[in-house]
Amino acid sequence: MIVTQAYRFALDPMERQVGALLRHAGAVRVAYNWALARVKANLSQREAEKSYGIEDLTPSFGWSMYSLREAWNQAKGDVAPWWAQCSKEAYATGLDQLATGLRNWSDSRNGGRKGRPMGFPRFKSKHKAVKSCRFTTGVIRLEGRTHVVLPVLGRIRTHESTRKLARRIENGTARIKSATVRLDAGRWYVSFSVEVERSDPTPRRPDAVIGVDLGVKTLAVFSDGRPAAGNPKHYDHAQKKPRRLSRTASRRAGPDHRTGRQPSKRWLRANDQRNKVHHRIANLRRDGLHKLTTELASEYGTIVVEDLNVAGMVKNRRLARAVSDAGFGEIRRQLAYKTAWNGGRLEVADRWFPSSKTCSHCQAVKPKLPLRVRTFTCGHCGLIIDRDENAALNLASLVKRHVAGSGPETRNGRGADRKTGPGPAAGCEASTSHRPSRPDQTRTFAP
Repeated sequence: MIVTQAYRFALDPMERQVGALLRHAGAVRVAYNWALARVKANLSQREAEKSYGIEDLTPSFGWSMYSLREAWNQAKGDVAPWWAQCSKEAYATGLDQLATGLRNWSDSRNGGRKGRPMGFPRFKSKHKAVKSCRFTTGVIRLEGRTHVVLPVLGRIRTHESTRKLARRIENGTARIKSATVRLDAGRWYVSFSVEVERSDPTPRRPDAVIGVDLGVKTLAVFSDGRPAAGNPKHYDHAQKKPRRLSRTASRRAGPDHRTGRQPSKRWLRANDQRNKVHHRIANLRRDGLHKLTTELASEYGTIVVEDLNVAGMVKNRRLARAVSDAGFGEIRRQLAYKTAWNGGRLEVADRWFPSSKTCSHCQAVKPKLPLRVRTFTCGHCGLIIDRDENAALNLASLVKRHVAGSGPETRNGRGADRKTGPGPAAGCEASTSHRPSRPDQTRTFAP
């Protein structure tokens, strides 16, 4: 199995290297803003000519990555006389981000992109834009266990050992495709996109089916009787400290972009302390979810989850913080690629499947079941069971009915057949399976 996986390491750059990293991040922003200004000026010119009835319009400015890069190479001497101080990959990163944003906006406008409408790209702010740069060509390698080498930036020390990736490269089972440096919570990180050759594993119980019901009070309830995974509520438990640090920062002289006031040293220190707390909360949440999903994917051959409308759930002001802290979307994302890595499959129940309202014994469906009712009581067979456990059992039995051959596959929530496997996972890990002989890893079906 060949997959694309990300390895992320914290960097420990010297002061001059920090300046070079910031210079590359600034070059990304400059190229992006210049190209966006050219695109907007071209669109405005053509609209003005149309309003005056001119038939011979100004030629349109190309939105593709290649067109933008060609225009940049012709104008970079005047736009950025210092362009030679940074790698060409910095400018390519900004132009590629703009090309992707314009394509997404155009597809969303023409109905070729699902989901919420995409807005037209906006200019990157010097103060708010994410500082990052992606390298796809040039010298990208590991040097020993404590250093990485990047184009123009050179040899940079890492804060942690890179032996996990180095061993794979030495064994010939991994190949670095690209590297991305990013400033996150006051620390620079490098993420390597690596093509990894993985063995074809098999779950410990390949024929086992487990239904996983996600919730806020209890993070996950399982259908096979194993202990439920409690919700650690990392943000709620640490909420007192961020609140205190936020009050401390508000009393300091922070930045004011309207008047041009620069933040004081005391505000910068208070803001760094606040960011560290939020960064730790995110790390704790990510670590717990990875442990849970890895354990499930390595043991069960088939895992069933619901197609939750997380975007709609966070609109409820009473549940938004709890739903966001639980990480429902991240659990499904991790299960999607980890089941593929471990030789299993992920089944996604239809969004409107009444898993909580259906009796797991006689399949009778209740017309209503308020969220405050935590015990399911069946009016037909008299079954009394926990609400979440009942939902997990229904999810598992749904797969057994449909996958075993008693029911046909149906279309997913967007009205299309799922014929492809899970796509690349975002974030710190990614997965793209290249095994055409395997069946689809993720299917959506309705009862």
